[in-house]
Amino acid sequence: MSVKSIACSPVRHERSLFAAVAAVTLLTGVGAGLSGMLLALLLHGIQHLAYGYSVDHLISAESFLQGVTGASPERRVLVLTICGLVAGLGWWALYRLGRPLVSIRQAVKSGDPQMPLTSTTVHALLQIITVALGSPLGREVAPREIGSALAGWLSRRAGLPVAQSRIMVACGAGAGLAAVYNVPLGGAVFVLEVLLGTFGWPALVPAIVTASIAARVAQLGLGNEHQYLVPAMSVSAPLVAWAIVCGPVFGATAWCFTELMKRSRAAAPKDWRLPVLSLLNFAIIGVLAMHFPQLLGNGKGTAGLAFDGGLTISLAAMLLVLKVVITASSLRAGAEGGLLTPGLANGALLAIVLGGLWSVFWPGASLGAFAVVGATAFLAASMQMPITAVVLVFEFTRVSQDFLIPVLLAVAGSLLAFQACVKWVPALQPGFGFDWSGASEVR
Repeated sequence: MSVKSIACSPVRHERSLFAAVAAVTLLTGVGAGLSGMLLALLLHGIQHLAYGYSVDHLISAESFLQGVTGASPERRVLVLTICGLVAGLGWWALYRLGRPLVSIRQAVKSGDPQMPLTSTTVHALLQIITVALGSPLGREVAPREIGSALAGWLSRRAGLPVAQSRIMVACGAGAGLAAVYNVPLGGAVFVLEVLLGTFGWPALVPAIVTASIAARVAQLGLGNEHQYLVPAMSVSAPLVAWAIVCGPVFGATAWCFTELMKRSRAAAPKDWRLPVLSLLNFAIIGVLAMHFPQLLGNGKGTAGLAFDGGLTISLAAMLLVLKVVITASSLRAGAEGGLLTPGLANGALLAIVLGGLWSVFWPGASLGAFAVVGATAFLAASMQMPITAVVLVFEFTRVSQDFLIPVLLAVAGSLLAFQACVKWVPALQPGFGFDWSGASEVR
């Protein structure tokens, strides 16, 4: 071999690797966008059929809450009973017959970052179907898992090194999140802050590109809509002071929420008890929904009511307690799903309660403004992703950047309180510890 060919080999190898990474990045973005769009359309379609509301509202952000409220109480019980059957039998069969599931976090850290395509797809579809039928868990994990599984498969086909494959698997998750919620920046930041823990260029560029492509592709079928339509709100002195005082409250309650959810998920059965507990759990949720239709679904409708100021303090308090209980019971029964949207809804409901009480002594801020700030603080602490939480809520609601001041103050207080609970509560109550590394439950 000539000296010239030896010198050119590394250059050719770098060019070939760059071309492979570029191709995988492009295909991951397109694939995650298409899968996210199809999953969202499937979700809306099942909701329409299950609760019988107008097909004209399939894409409407608030149609599910309207459809559930308009359905008869008996129909809610029936649909939730069906949800329990689907969840129980579906996950029991998957655990019994399918290949072992690999979470996104496990794949990103693995020496072979692959996720079983068939099992992952079934797992994702079960989440979408049950959330559409009324499960209180989040739907955001499903498109993330599909995006990651696709990215891992593409990386292997392209012969990418392990390090680059891990980055692409993480980017697939962020692209799926960006597609289903129309949050390109939030999807990219989620990859960098939560999954990879770096903002370096090798991760930054593919994260931004895949999330942007996925969001744009998904818009072709879902439209360029905001997740929440909030009224015009302003920042005031009472709101800023409330954010400082109540920020730690959101952190402490977020710690309690994550600990409860972690313990509930860990205790979930995978044997014959799963179908039994699942059917019983969702039937009970259906009975509760006869009186509180706001309980059904991942919490998006409830959060929308809070942002819009459409809840009273008493109703918000009741929904908060019930939402936490049924979310924990669903995980305990063996159902699967995310905690992002449920956490956002819980933070908004808690903010309505705390903000309403605050306004009695110091009026001057709307309940919707309290909800936006509180939802961000709760989500930041419960998922341990402060930057991502801030970006997501601003993309979800499109509130003014003036809200950055109270939001950041509340988030800072929330994170400090969460860390204090992690550090001191185990010492005060042995056996009631919390695994910091698993706080975000990224699947």
